[in-house]
Amino acid sequence: MSGIAVSTTINGDDVEFLCQAEETLLDVLRDRLGLTGAKEGCGTGDCGACSVIVDGRLVCSCLVLGAEAEGRSIETIEGMADGEKLHPLQEKFLEHAALQCGVCTPGFLMAAKDLLTRNPDPTEEEIRFALAGNLCRCTGYDKIVRAVQDAATVMKGA
Repeated sequence: MSGIAVSTTINGDDVEFLCQAEETLLDVLRDRLGLTGAKEGCGTGDCGACSVIVDGRLVCSCLVLGAEAEGRSIETIEGMADGEKLHPLQEKFLEHAALQCGVCTPGFLMAAKDLLTRNPDPTEEEIRFALAGNLCRCTGYDKIVRAVQDAATVMKGA
């Protein structure tokens, strides 16, 4: 296959791939690299299901071209856990039943991780604002907000 050669770092690992000029980062992650955690909910950046962190910034991977990953550091949901040990956010999402169908969950987790990296002690309003770019059709949002609050408390104490 001909295409654009890209060298990047994904979840701490050096990765190289070929992609077409029009291919999104979401398509590259899912179809070329087998990282299927990020989901395509809308394809227009409105739902947050495909959220990843690129160079420390939360982005919708459906709006980023795969070729733009060149030289970047990318974090996906697959890199959140440490082997078998879940990240505190993942643990609290399970504990608070803050998920149902799971399509939106990876995006919410990445958005929450981004928030807690920048603000380890957010208010409920700050949590709701940080998660506003993520849509859920199943759970409502209260359990998700409570899970993020609980995880923030645990992470502060760690």
